[in-house]
Amino acid sequence: MNATLLESHITGYPRRQGKVRDVYDLGDRLVIVASDRISAFDWILPTGIPAKGRLLTAMTEFWLRFLKIPNHLISSRIEEMPAPFQAEADELHGRTMLVRKTKVVPIECVVRGYLAGSGWKEYRASGTVCGQSLPGGIRECEQLPEPIFTPATKAESGHDENISFERMAAEVGSDLAEDLRRRSIEAYRRAAEYARERGIILADTKFEWGRLPSGEVLLIDEVLTPDSSRYWPADSYVVGKNPPSFDKQFVRDWLETCGWDKNSPPPPLPAEVVTRTQEKYLEAFERLTGARAVTEESP
Repeated sequence: MNATLLESHITGYPRRQGKVRDVYDLGDRLVIVASDRISAFDWILPTGIPAKGRLLTAMTEFWLRFLKIPNHLISSRIEEMPAPFQAEADELHGRTMLVRKTKVVPIECVVRGYLAGSGWKEYRASGTVCGQSLPGGIRECEQLPEPIFTPATKAESGHDENISFERMAAEVGSDLAEDLRRRSIEAYRRAAEYARERGIILADTKFEWGRLPSGEVLLIDEVLTPDSSRYWPADSYVVGKNPPSFDKQFVRDWLETCGWDKNSPPPPLPAEVVTRTQEKYLEAFERLTGARAVTEESP
């Protein structure tokens, strides 16, 4: 798993780049390529994590099969995609999805089962999370009495902004807001129960949804990956302490101590940080799916 893809290049189709994904517009469909880019502190780093895009794609496919929620995936087989993508099969296999094009609901549908991150910061200051009052005395990283839905605005760059459910309803309509809250909490509950059986705590996650011209609502984008979720190992979880997570924590920790000012282009990552970060993604994938990790070789 040594090859690293930082950017894909397919001619003939408009391309939009996110922090991790390259999205090609085919008209009524999209092709999404998950690169090995990694971001931190709102910067895309110059060093990628080998096979990260393949791991994220495989995990998304696993969760889509598990949840059985209507979603945008058409195929992840390169041979079922247009010829320019087939020509790059060695590079694109395992990290590419052909999906239905939807009108994206411009809200991150976040569900929290534990009090951590920005939710913990707000709770400490005001006793609320996204404006929702919570009981007093909850400690950092403690499980909430019930999962809560805490929407956020989608940001193309920089941080998403936590918003109230009332603001979400005003932006997308109350019926759709209620529907997405119900769908998101149900998906979180099912995923969290499954993960707990495998020794992993799903502290929180975010879902994205889109609508077809018919109005049908589909689950889109990545689903329950370490990039969109906060996963903790259950055997090291202690209430009151922020446990290690299955994501890019090694990257964040190194950047905090390497002297980088966070205002100029970030430095390359040391090999040890890359390796340890890759190992976390691998461990999360294998523990959750029960499958061997995907490799860089073509099938």
